[in-house]
Amino acid sequence: MQTDELLDLVDENDVVVASRPRSEIYAENLHNFRVINAFLVNAKGEIWTPRRTAHKRIFPLALDMSVGGHVESGETYEQAFARETFEELRIDIAKVSWRLLAYLRPAPGGVRPRQFMKVYEIRGEETPDYNRDDFIESFWLSPREILDRIEAGDAAKGDLSALVKRFYF
Repeated sequence: MQTDELLDLVDENDVVVASRPRSEIYAENLHNFRVINAFLVNAKGEIWTPRRTAHKRIFPLALDMSVGGHVESGETYEQAFARETFEELRIDIAKVSWRLLAYLRPAPGGVRPRQFMKVYEIRGEETPDYNRDDFIESFWLSPREILDRIEAGDAAKGDLSALVKRFYF
């Protein structure tokens, strides 16, 4: 993974207008870029939920989506989904069942999502051989268990609760 990814900035129609290093985008608190998220779900409806490592710049030690990342400059959402899924979970999306859950646009007034986002669902029964540089532990949790942990004070990545509620309730 690059230390400072080059990301595309987009207009209100998700059309690329510029490219900037990720560090500059975050330093300037810009939100007009693209991200992907995915949930790995088993036949029981449990979501594979990892905990981020302590060295992560944002949301250290927080519960996270099964897969998440930025769409790098020049990539499509689907290319970023494939790259991030392989980098984080060592899963080749060409060899598993997956589907697009939604294409989300930034909501007015700063409510989530704040970026352009595609959300995917991967079907699988096995705990992935996840990247230990990204995650320190993981759990198979029902959507209710995820929300209960967050409501009880377990740290979680910003969109986790909203996305679980939107797609699994």
